[in-house]
Amino acid sequence: MALQQYPAFLVLCSFLAFRALRRVLGRLPLPQHVARDETRTWRWRNLSVSMVHSLLTGTGALLCVFQTSEILTDITGAYSGSAHLLICLTSGYFILDTVDIILSGQSKASWEFLLHHILVAPPFVYAAITRHYLAGAVISLFVEVNSVFLHTRLLLKLSNAQDSVLYRANKYINLLTFICFRLGAQLYLTNFMMHKIIQQQQAGTFLLTQSSLVDPLLLFSLCSVDIMILIYLYRLVRADFFPWSKDHLKQNASSHHNNKKFVSD
Repeated sequence: MALQQYPAFLVLCSFLAFRALRRVLGRLPLPQHVARDETRTWRWRNLSVSMVHSLLTGTGALLCVFQTSEILTDITGAYSGSAHLLICLTSGYFILDTVDIILSGQSKASWEFLLHHILVAPPFVYAAITRHYLAGAVISLFVEVNSVFLHTRLLLKLSNAQDSVLYRANKYINLLTFICFRLGAQLYLTNFMMHKIIQQQQAGTFLLTQSSLVDPLLLFSLCSVDIMILIYLYRLVRADFFPWSKDHLKQNASSHHNNKKFVSD
């Protein structure tokens, strides 16, 4: 495909496409409970765009692996045209969402999302531009399978539907996909990168090359996101399965005083 010779252009197209999608979704009617609050309205629309991104990229990542199985084994060099398009799509989305959070004045309330994007957007853009670690970027998009259920959970909470059958069913699927697709994929990539760096050092090939400069930065990003995932897993289990715990009751009390926080338990 000729356009794949211009990955920066594809990233820009993705940015503009998700921006247009946000405007379209912004015209849709909101639940009455959400529409009464400006912050909840922004959260709902932001999550709606994120949901579309997760549905596209989560499904796309699985299809890429099904079509090109080498992605799971050749994390550094495996390539396919569909994988490249997928990473360009995601890069544009992460840039848009970062800009949206900052310009909407939600940086403080959404600092966890913002930190996540700052950590993962550069590796995705790097993979899109250089086609290096493209397979690793595709594997990292397995997390979007879980994000579908994670966003569903947050949308239901915004609608005050925590007591619904849908929320109760979703919390089990969310936890299962969180462990398998989010935590599992992330630890798989972290383990690969750690072994790669150690093997290069032992072989004496860890010289001043592009790989020697990029790999430690990628490992730092992976480890940082690992920590965030483990923290959020703890908070998720505590909130959905042990809501009577003292820590969660304290969190609920504080959330009443700070209802502008985007990522609540």
